[in-house]
Amino acid sequence: MKLKPADLHPLMQDYLHELHVLRQLSAHTLKAYGMDLSDLQNFAQDDSVDLLKVTNAHVRRWAGRLHSKEKSSRTIARALSAWRGWYDWLTEKNARRDAQTGKVSAQLAANPVDDVKAPKRLKSLPKALSVEQALALVNQAVKEADEKKDLESIRDAAIVDLLYSSGLRLSELLGIDVMQSKDRQHESAGWLDWDAAEVTVLGKGGKRRSVPVGAPAMKSLMEWRSIRDASANANTESIALFLSANGKRLSPRTVQARLRTLAIRAGLPTHVHPHMMRHSFASHVLQSSQDLRAVQEMLGHASIASTQIYTSLDFQHLAQAYDKAHPRAKAGKA
Repeated sequence: MKLKPADLHPLMQDYLHELHVLRQLSAHTLKAYGMDLSDLQNFAQDDSVDLLKVTNAHVRRWAGRLHSKEKSSRTIARALSAWRGWYDWLTEKNARRDAQTGKVSAQLAANPVDDVKAPKRLKSLPKALSVEQALALVNQAVKEADEKKDLESIRDAAIVDLLYSSGLRLSELLGIDVMQSKDRQHESAGWLDWDAAEVTVLGKGGKRRSVPVGAPAMKSLMEWRSIRDASANANTESIALFLSANGKRLSPRTVQARLRTLAIRAGLPTHVHPHMMRHSFASHVLQSSQDLRAVQEMLGHASIASTQIYTSLDFQHLAQAYDKAHPRAKAGKA
């Protein structure tokens, strides 16, 4: 039976009161601590263990029970932190009493939660489109641009093509200027080299990198530049590559909304956002090239470890292809 806060051990209630008064923790945090301490007390009661005689082995066993109840590693880590905090407080409190009485309390000489760690959090894999889905999205954008021939459709085709072609972050994409500019009023964060078919962007940590742009994407970009230059008004931000209908630099929300709409029209079964295009670019280039270092450089990752997650996506792709194609892939499966 789950304990109520009022049923907590008096020393637990004293601890929570001290956290409230001295550390001024929020009501939400105190409630979470109370629930975690309640779990600790329940475990101790279930195993007939005195809370003041809990050992490291007990704590490990109870952390295992939380794990068996399919509690997340984050939840288990929070519980262990709450337990550790209470026993730290209790040990210090008892140590002060010992100094006054001259007695040593062996039962609280050490914190039983020390060296007990929560299970590692599993890294969630980034969501990426399949090659077929990515091409369907790009083709949908290009098709609408060819049919409608309006500013927004042609711009959207260039954006989708560039996102998938070069694996840019949304902030990097929106920071691109038609050409490099550096004066007192404005310094370009990014720009396109139209002759070299290359885009230079300002990534995380203020690091610049240059990434190739594929021929189909360059074609879409040139079509956009032509209509953009003809319609751009006299605006201080008209140097921006991607503009809204009123001549302002395009906002992130507009790109997100337009991409989501295009994905629905393309019949894609998942919510598509700009960063998914970056994941798709990385996964598909890695599948084709197997060159992790090159993908790292194109993505602008400071560490190869950040890029290695795409090897998992690559393995998933290979496993799915094997299951579909190999005549004995499903042999022995029910």
